[in-house]
Amino acid sequence: MTAYLIRRLWQMIPTLLGVVLLVFFLFKFFGGDPAEILGGLAATEEQINAIREQLGLNEPWYVQLGIFIQQIVTFDWGKSWATNEAVSNLFLSRMPATLTVMVPILLLEVLLAIPIAMGVAYVRGSLTDRAIMVSTTVAVSISLLVYVIVFQYFFAFRLGWFPVQGWSDSFWTNLTVYTPLPVIVVSLVALAPQTRLYRSFFLDELGHDYVRTARAKGLPEGTVLMKHVLRNALIPIMTNVSVLIPGVFVGSFLIEVFFSIPGLGREILLAVNRSDYPVIQAFAIYLAAITMAVNLITDLLYKLVDPRVVLK
Repeated sequence: MTAYLIRRLWQMIPTLLGVVLLVFFLFKFFGGDPAEILGGLAATEEQINAIREQLGLNEPWYVQLGIFIQQIVTFDWGKSWATNEAVSNLFLSRMPATLTVMVPILLLEVLLAIPIAMGVAYVRGSLTDRAIMVSTTVAVSISLLVYVIVFQYFFAFRLGWFPVQGWSDSFWTNLTVYTPLPVIVVSLVALAPQTRLYRSFFLDELGHDYVRTARAKGLPEGTVLMKHVLRNALIPIMTNVSVLIPGVFVGSFLIEVFFSIPGLGREILLAVNRSDYPVIQAFAIYLAAITMAVNLITDLLYKLVDPRVVLK
């Protein structure tokens, strides 16, 4: 396990370096001139040259690349071009709002989808199975935006159960007042595809010989499902969850915009609209690093869930 961990960490270095080079050259050659973007249409040539000098854009590309790598290593991305706020502080200040919303969504999405999917897989072909599959198909076919508008109108505006929008400085107030409605909306939307996916995982396991052998031995059906089927289905489920986890740190752009949540997702969307390169670059590198870290942790968990897994 230790040798595998060291080897994977060593392999992550060239992967992250490749992401760094890709991000750097994309912004360098295809992102436009940052000096002209900052200067605006009314800027003179002297002002644009002064901005280039200030940003170090007159230096050779390899010098600029060295500065970029230094920013990554020191976690000092400079300041946002739009707000003049330190990029590191911007991420740290926006992350709590995003996690307050996205962590409950992920937990509900997984914890609800697993038992529902196991239940419909167990009664495969029944009226209940068909009804749930039809419902999930219809739910997947509807845009998230429609759910947001409908839920805001009925449950917030008409019934007054939740505020339509807003956020506060109190974590408890946010968790109990402002978070429930967006969490309910996104959880219900995400539950449909996850239920269909996890159902296929359970159906695949229910068709294996070890399930028939366990039943032939007289084991209770609950034991067969929980101890054997669920444990073996956890591998693909964990793989799917590992894909979802980086999104927890990014947030949902639509949800944060429509519910006025000052999270990281809304900030990134604003940065794209403003061509705020320091924020976008930092986000791209952080997301790549988080994704690689989550993949590594997931691979290690495979071994804990199923000792038969061989880490190479």
